[in-house]
Amino acid sequence: MPAFKTLDHLTDISGKRVLVRVDLNVPVADGKVTDKTRIERVAPTILELSAKGAKVILLAHFGRPKGEPVADMSLSLITSAVSDVLGHEVHFASDAIGAPAADAVAKLNNGDILLLENTRFHKGEENNDADFVAELAKNGDIYINDAFSAAHRAHASTEGLARHLPAYAGRTMQAELEALEKGLGAPVRPVVAIVGGAKVSSKIDLLMNLVKKVDALVIGGGMANTFLAARGTHVGKSLCEHDLAETAKQIMIEAATAGCAIVLPEDGVIAREFKANADNEIVDINAIPDDAMVLDVGPKSVEAIKGWISRAETLVWNGPLGAFEIAPFDTATVAAAQYAAERTKSGNLVSVAGGGDTVAALNHAGVADDFTYISTAGGAFLEWMEGKVLPGVAVLTEQK
Repeated sequence: MPAFKTLDHLTDISGKRVLVRVDLNVPVADGKVTDKTRIERVAPTILELSAKGAKVILLAHFGRPKGEPVADMSLSLITSAVSDVLGHEVHFASDAIGAPAADAVAKLNNGDILLLENTRFHKGEENNDADFVAELAKNGDIYINDAFSAAHRAHASTEGLARHLPAYAGRTMQAELEALEKGLGAPVRPVVAIVGGAKVSSKIDLLMNLVKKVDALVIGGGMANTFLAARGTHVGKSLCEHDLAETAKQIMIEAATAGCAIVLPEDGVIAREFKANADNEIVDINAIPDDAMVLDVGPKSVEAIKGWISRAETLVWNGPLGAFEIAPFDTATVAAAQYAAERTKSGNLVSVAGGGDTVAALNHAGVADDFTYISTAGGAFLEWMEGKVLPGVAVLTEQK
């Protein structure tokens, strides 16, 4: 892994103004934060800096205001939730730059925490405008990026500031990068990847990258039907992107060239209706009726997947194996997740997972706390799996 500086490299920061980029883009309903996970993830960095006497100044975005102030996207709406999670008073400034920010920063005592208004209220944020970066930098002596989830964007607060101030990775960023390095950067082999979800079209780059890096690629969800159809299997009314047959074939060719095994379902759970507890049955994957759809992989396939997990030293997971949101089509995802969790807890597997549906599926299976690392980073996690350079990470590794 390219070297980057962390909080361990910071010595005397008492009285220093520390600009910390965090992800506070949390869901809000009726004025209340409904999921505080992202706040909880960045709390260790904030509290550590505060305890060391730094003046902690938080930078974050909230929603997509497109460069203009939008009342219901103000970070003032979540300041109390941040305070509750931290167990510490959090001050608020009505702008990320200018007099409101400067005045609020000037009033800070050592250890105080200040949240600046939504950086995306300014067009210069997403444009990474040099003047806007300079205005942000006026209020800090040190810059810390603790928002891996925004690291795939070259914005002023995620990339530009790291070129103006001494830059470091926060604890959440550090944990994410170290986990991802264990997942694909420098993993212990064999490496098995499980990729599910509805469509191949949304994960072409991901699949093309993975087949060159892993020893086996397990494909589930609706996208498995596209691969099955590409090799000549009749999939009935199952979700299938028939127009991507050639793409699927090319991915399989790339896998064969790289020595990566492609693992497709051997049987499936079929139904005539897409609804909870619909009448269903298990059939061989080559015997799918014309009027039926595959909504989950079958027990034979689950045992095969467990077999690959049992041989793996490292597991990378993105996407469910079936329509896990509705019973009983969550069976395969739950079974495979619980088996991976068992091997992880016994010290026999490094398991790294990420992506919105994946996190929801692992929570549903009751194993989210048992994986080595679960990323909540969404798009950044996916782009990392695709092998893309993340600007917010790359700039940290460039620091001398």
